[in-house]
Amino acid sequence: MAGWAARLVLLAGAAALASGSQGDREPVYRDCVLKCEEQNCSGGALKHFRSRQPIYMSLAGWTCRDDCKYECMWVTVGLYLQEGHKVPQFHGKWPFSRFLFFQEPASAVASFLNGLASLVMLCRYRTFVPVSSPMYHTCVAFAWLSGR
Repeated sequence: MAGWAARLVLLAGAAALASGSQGDREPVYRDCVLKCEEQNCSGGALKHFRSRQPIYMSLAGWTCRDDCKYECMWVTVGLYLQEGHKVPQFHGKWPFSRFLFFQEPASAVASFLNGLASLVMLCRYRTFVPVSSPMYHTCVAFAWLSGR
């Protein structure tokens, strides 16, 4: 029983350490996000946000909250740079400028190419390996699940 309690304490301690990146914990960032959401993400302001949001952004799932986080991230980065500090991470990532709806375009392209390579290899596998092979269905299922 004491072993379980010790594991639970360690798990709770690890969860407390994983409270976010330096930028996420910054009071300026948190206040900015709260104010932005209050001003832009409810009622008529939300309708206005949606009406001026490009269609590709809404199709990609960018919400008003996401936009507030993005804008406030750059406000916080500006303050850090003004005061001579290093740029912090936000949500476990370094800040990147958004291109269309990609905040990390190089990563998105790499992920797309990785998925494409996986699809090509799955097609090759299905072409050359007989369905009667012992692990055929397992490998195909794994390929579909890991590609998502």
